[in-house]
Amino acid sequence: MQFGICWAIFGFAHTILAALALPPIIKIGAIFTEEERNGSVEIAFKYAVHKINKDRSLLPKTNLVYDIQYVKKDDSFHACKKACSQVRMGVHAVFGPSDPLLASHIHSICDALDIPHLEVRLDPEADSREFSINLYPAQKLLNLAFQDIMSFLNWTRFAIIYEEDFGLIKLRELVKSSQSSKIEVYLRQADVTSYRRVLKEIKSKEINNFIVDTKPENLQDFLKGILQLQMNDYKYHYLFTTFDLETFDLEDFKYNFVNMTAFRIIDTKDLTVQEILRDMARFQPHHLRPSSLNSSFVKTEAALIYDSVFVFAVGLQTLDQSHTLRIQNASCDREEPWDGGLSLINYINSVEMKGLSGPIELKESQRVQFTLDLLKLKHHSVKKVGEWRPSTGLNITDRAAFFDTGTTNVTLVVTTILEPPYVMMHHEQNYTGNGRFYGFCMDVLELVSKEVGFEYLLELVPDKKYGAQDPETGNWNGMVAQLILHEQPYVMLKTNAEKTGNGRYEGFCIDLLAKIAVIVGFDYRIELVPDGKYGVIDLETGEWNGIVRQLMEKKADLAVGSMTINYARESVIDFTKPFMNLGISILFKRPEYKASTFFSFMNPLGFDIWMFVVGSFFMICFTIYALGKLSPIERLNVKPWRKSEFLRNGSVLSNAIFFVTGTLLRQPSGICLQATSTRIVGGIWWFFTLIMISSYTANLAAFLTVERMITPIENAEDLASQTEITYGTLESGSTMTFFRDSMIETYKKMWRFMENKKPSVFVPTYEEGIKRVLEGNYAFLMESTMLDYIVQRNCNLTQIGGLLDSKGYGIATPMGSPWRDKISLAILDLQEKGEIQMLYDKWWKNTGETCSRDDKGKESKANSLGVDNIGGVFVVLLCGLAFAVIVAICEFCYNSRKGNGYSKRNMALLPQQSLCTEMASELCFAMRCRASRQRPALRRQCSKCLAKIANHDATGVGDGAGGGVATNPILPPPSAPRSSAKVPAPATSLVLLPHQFNFSPILGNENRQCFEDLKERLQKPETIKVNSSTNTVEPPPKTKRETLVN
Repeated sequence: MQFGICWAIFGFAHTILAALALPPIIKIGAIFTEEERNGSVEIAFKYAVHKINKDRSLLPKTNLVYDIQYVKKDDSFHACKKACSQVRMGVHAVFGPSDPLLASHIHSICDALDIPHLEVRLDPEADSREFSINLYPAQKLLNLAFQDIMSFLNWTRFAIIYEEDFGLIKLRELVKSSQSSKIEVYLRQADVTSYRRVLKEIKSKEINNFIVDTKPENLQDFLKGILQLQMNDYKYHYLFTTFDLETFDLEDFKYNFVNMTAFRIIDTKDLTVQEILRDMARFQPHHLRPSSLNSSFVKTEAALIYDSVFVFAVGLQTLDQSHTLRIQNASCDREEPWDGGLSLINYINSVEMKGLSGPIELKESQRVQFTLDLLKLKHHSVKKVGEWRPSTGLNITDRAAFFDTGTTNVTLVVTTILEPPYVMMHHEQNYTGNGRFYGFCMDVLELVSKEVGFEYLLELVPDKKYGAQDPETGNWNGMVAQLILHEQPYVMLKTNAEKTGNGRYEGFCIDLLAKIAVIVGFDYRIELVPDGKYGVIDLETGEWNGIVRQLMEKKADLAVGSMTINYARESVIDFTKPFMNLGISILFKRPEYKASTFFSFMNPLGFDIWMFVVGSFFMICFTIYALGKLSPIERLNVKPWRKSEFLRNGSVLSNAIFFVTGTLLRQPSGICLQATSTRIVGGIWWFFTLIMISSYTANLAAFLTVERMITPIENAEDLASQTEITYGTLESGSTMTFFRDSMIETYKKMWRFMENKKPSVFVPTYEEGIKRVLEGNYAFLMESTMLDYIVQRNCNLTQIGGLLDSKGYGIATPMGSPWRDKISLAILDLQEKGEIQMLYDKWWKNTGETCSRDDKGKESKANSLGVDNIGGVFVVLLCGLAFAVIVAICEFCYNSRKGNGYSKRNMALLPQQSLCTEMASELCFAMRCRASRQRPALRRQCSKCLAKIANHDATGVGDGAGGGVATNPILPPPSAPRSSAKVPAPATSLVLLPHQFNFSPILGNENRQCFEDLKERLQKPETIKVNSSTNTVEPPPKTKRETLVN
């Protein structure tokens, strides 16, 4: 039971689906004129049907079958009869024809019978028709596209040439828009017989812009008329309404720089389109090749008829998903409409797809979505230079294509500013024309004109300004209006020159322009900008002035001078590649040089660092001394050959000071630290001295060899951080704009200072700014190239710091000018050849006006050190020597007064030897180069007194006659028995006990400990022989043990 119910439901569903399915065969009809028989339109129609039937993705179970009928033009009767015959055959749609008269009759039949009618012709009627779908773009939208291109080209005066009667109806929107915007329009109807007459008439009215709406088959005759009247140079511009400009022979117009513009609806560069065109070309019969279709181009009507078949198929596919397509059973005789036609036409109207003619979207039976490629005739072929869409409007991708004026026999108006060394003017002779000007920019212009191939005429800017925006009013000024400003060394007026011709001017830019004209190949006429400004914009009105305005209005072709390339100017005019790179720098009055001081060697380190070094020195000395006292490792056995429980600490403050001093000066001290703690301190001190001495040495050369200037400012940050020195810029120019629009905090602070400073810190000209700098306490912010020119000629001025930004000078042209790329190539060529650098040297350095200055800072490599640089080192050396001598005298005096252990009573009995005598003896000994190396003993009494005292107080063994042995009565009695030794004459013999030996004056302090030990081991009194003739003490003979000890 359940199984039967399932089968019943399945059968019912199958019946419903079968009812909803499209019939296996759907007939469509097409009506073409006899002229279209076997043409590209018919082939495209057949190929579309063939492709749909072959590709089952659209209509998998349905085949399209077409019926094609041919009629003559203007034969509406037969056209209606053939249309009715197709209706009787059961066609579901009718395609064509392209003739407007025939199409209107066919539409009437289809509209009465509710049969879809698909057209691909231009329909001037704006009203939509219920059962007629036209894939040709709506004329209302096309008029918007033409208006946009005319607005871009700034057409204020043009002519419309139309051929067919309804041509004026098509373009009526253009006429209306021109009347509302006060544009001058000339309307002329012409055919094949009157093309030349109408063109000649328009030419006599000096109208150079045309909108051409002729029949496609007659367009070649119109082009021939252009050639015959020589209306084919760069001054003329033709805008064609046809979409098939690529299919015409334009060989005669490619190299005359005539402007020909048109739209196309087929993107032949699209890979899908190219594949379809190749398949369509292979599809056509062999006997029709290759005239009907081309694998690279296709006529618009052929592409649209191809798309219309696919639009119909997509509509059928959409209808098949929800409705049933009834069999067409209408007839012209019964005048009964097809009941399924309304549903089909609604589904066709809802189709959105991408076809051979681009995106397709229909609204009220008219096409509202498409893309038009803007084409322009260039040197070798027709190229795409932009596109237009109903949603976005016109988008130009190659602006230069609309200003291609050619490269020969052209005279350009060049505006500039007199500014040495860029442009200058001759005054010593009567010059005319471009010869009045000379300078760096004139040389560059000459080179570029030769490279590109144009002539030029120089004119000066009246307001002599490049152009900047007034922050209060928003007004722009300067060179934008006119093309040349007098500004040295770029453009200068020659002395005593007549105010006509290019010969009045000279300078860098004049020379540059001349070179460019030779390279490019053009003549030029130089004219000054009327307002003398480079160009700024009025923020309220949006209008420019100066050179920029002149270029925007195309009153000049080039602008030459020290004109900076910036964003605001680049948005309304074009610039070539920069011929000079520069930046903003600071012009300041040249300060006095700071000569090296007597103690310049102290300069590498600051005073605070020197104080820290001295403090660290004493701190390390005390630390080593203190740690040495605390550490047991520093306690040494002074008698290493004898084991002793008593050790002496070797840490002495003087040793610590000598150790620290030696390491600081990178010299060995001979003192070795024993304890780990003191060695750690020593290692840290070594590291400290390594860094300090290396830093000092590295910085010493600059301070000793270079004499520096005393400058209160070193860079822009110094300017911004003080208020004593005022600073400003040119009141109209890119430098002021840079600070005003900068987002860097330092520059914003500087702008606030300049903007609020009273009186104003802005100056109208460079000369005024230089004057204020020379007066002092003023810094002028200006472009580095101009600053370099001024500094080269005034030794009282100098540049402070580096560049605050980076920019370039360029030659300005109107937006989209074809000269921009040519001149840019010429500039690059001149730069590679080094000719621009030669011009720069010519106008900046080799003019004979440069000043000579003793720039010691730049000659630091050749400077030799004198007494002024390092004389202080000798002073320190002499002071050190004097101090050492004083210390030596103090030591001598101290040791002389210290005594040798005698009692006060004995010392009182002895006549004292004077300190000067002892010092003289020491000096005499030191000066004896060949005398005995044995140092004389220092005595506190003379030898004669010593003998008398010995004989006077002698006690002990002997006969007292002087020949015996006597003991020393001065010395205290020894505890051990005394022994005497005879001293043969003439020496005086003294008996001394071992503990009375004092070898310090003879042997010095270095071996004192060893000999003190020797005295302790001697048990017998020793006899010391004193030679009275030499005042020396003869030591006793050494024992073997003593020899070993020594």
